[in-house]
Amino acid sequence: MRSYSRSAIALLAAVSLTAGSPGSAVPSKPDDKTILHVLNRIGFGARPGDVERVRKQGLSAYIEQQLYPQRVADEGMTARLAGFPTLTMSSRQLAEDYYVPALEMRRQAQRAAGKDPAMQRPPNDPAMQRPDGPPPNPNNDGRPARTPEQMEIARKSREVLDELTQQKILRAAFSERQLEEVMTDFWFNHFNVFAGKGATQQYLTEYERDAIRPRVFGKFRDLLGATAQSPAMLFYLDNWQSADPDAQNQRMQGRRGGAGGFIGIGRPGQNGRIGRPMPMPMPGGGQNPDPQNAQRQRRGLNENYGRELMELHTLGVDGGYTQDDVANVARAFTGWTIVGPRQGGSFRFEPRIHDAKEKIVLGHKIKAGGGQSDGEKVLDILAAHPSTAKFIATKLARRFVSDTPPPALVDRAAAKFRETGGDIREVVRTIVTSPEFFSAEAYRAKVKSPFEFVVSAVRATGTEVRDAMLLAQNVRNLGMPLYGCQPPTGYPDKAEAWVNTGALLNRMNFALQLVSGRMRGIQAGTSPVDAVLAGEVSPATRSTIAKATDASQIAALTLGSPEFQRR
Repeated sequence: MRSYSRSAIALLAAVSLTAGSPGSAVPSKPDDKTILHVLNRIGFGARPGDVERVRKQGLSAYIEQQLYPQRVADEGMTARLAGFPTLTMSSRQLAEDYYVPALEMRRQAQRAAGKDPAMQRPPNDPAMQRPDGPPPNPNNDGRPARTPEQMEIARKSREVLDELTQQKILRAAFSERQLEEVMTDFWFNHFNVFAGKGATQQYLTEYERDAIRPRVFGKFRDLLGATAQSPAMLFYLDNWQSADPDAQNQRMQGRRGGAGGFIGIGRPGQNGRIGRPMPMPMPGGGQNPDPQNAQRQRRGLNENYGRELMELHTLGVDGGYTQDDVANVARAFTGWTIVGPRQGGSFRFEPRIHDAKEKIVLGHKIKAGGGQSDGEKVLDILAAHPSTAKFIATKLARRFVSDTPPPALVDRAAAKFRETGGDIREVVRTIVTSPEFFSAEAYRAKVKSPFEFVVSAVRATGTEVRDAMLLAQNVRNLGMPLYGCQPPTGYPDKAEAWVNTGALLNRMNFALQLVSGRMRGIQAGTSPVDAVLAGEVSPATRSTIAKATDASQIAALTLGSPEFQRR
């Protein structure tokens, strides 16, 4: 862990006296290096002309403006996203228009196949089968050929995730509200859900758009509550199936459904319908487990969400909770479920499967007889806990300052979290205007993730993007498929996860493709990129770039340099 001498801190404190606001270490007359540092940390890097624009505006004013994205005009993004109709659709609409047709086609094919075990396994594509059985396969590769109708359904089932992926890249590359995009990416990763788990994918658009994005600078408790009630989170961590094992309707369903009985909230409009869940094809060709076995495994109390809520969302792994706390938190969230989980349904509290008995969570007693309020009380307890303040402050300081954030900065950020009732904007302001943020030790202390690298390269070169899917494929090839992180931990935010010889070679290859003008749907920029390094490169990098024979090679070698891999 880096240490800071008293003289260095004193010097940084002196710098703050000339900053734009009281208690801030933002220099009033920053050099190019400092401005680039800010653009790399509270955004996705500099575009041609950004350094001059920020200098003219004033660095302190720029940071303050980014903390209030609603004050930043961003009409260009509206135009760029206008061609993506799914971005404004509800989960119900997406299910009806995109996912349910593919699901119904698969179910019909299974019925037509007479429940042949080979046909029960989900194919690589949800529309691979047809109602009248598999047609002849001219390629004899074991896969049935598809009709034009089936191919269209398959295309539509991919379109939703494709459009969501493209908007993420386009916003990061072109939005004027850079800090908002950084924070949306940060909080989605913090409250990660995986597109490849069953019906989770159909809820992703609504999850990011309605649960996360509007709250990235609000109160942490509000953000925590929005994710807790999101069908994406309920489905991903299985809480929509969690029920009191002693609930009356569990016994009723056991009698109705036999050994494979399951409590399910039915299709929209059928309140209280009890029945088996519909199967859902896995995106990308994954296979669902046998439905009846899955039902037997998932009946009763499910602790997945309760555990991750404390370990990953609030307290942290060393936050002071016990296994009893995990069990009691899980009990508090029984009945938090989804109406029509595979038809794009919404959150609903179902009292018939809730454990209404007394619970004790982190020493707090939750009285018997409660309902949905049990879960709300747990969220209140966790959001106000000192361990949560420190855990969130640490993660934010790691994102903005260094892999090993200075303890003094974490303490100040955590104190601000507690003082303001979890005001995220104020915690971020504390960090990005701190002496530690502007210290020499923080400069280029972070390694860019594949997503950050690809987007920053687009920005640095002034590249125009008409179709972002090829960029998304490159992000995936670099080891970071967007919305494709399977564990709830999200993608790591430390250098060791992304630094190795193979990864650096792949980044160089991407840089060569980007500046060559040979990427479909992408118009290579012609702006010189040497300014993005502020002239600070190692002798080895300078020697390598000097050997380039044209502007494209210079750009590619600059983007592939060790210095550009850092922010």
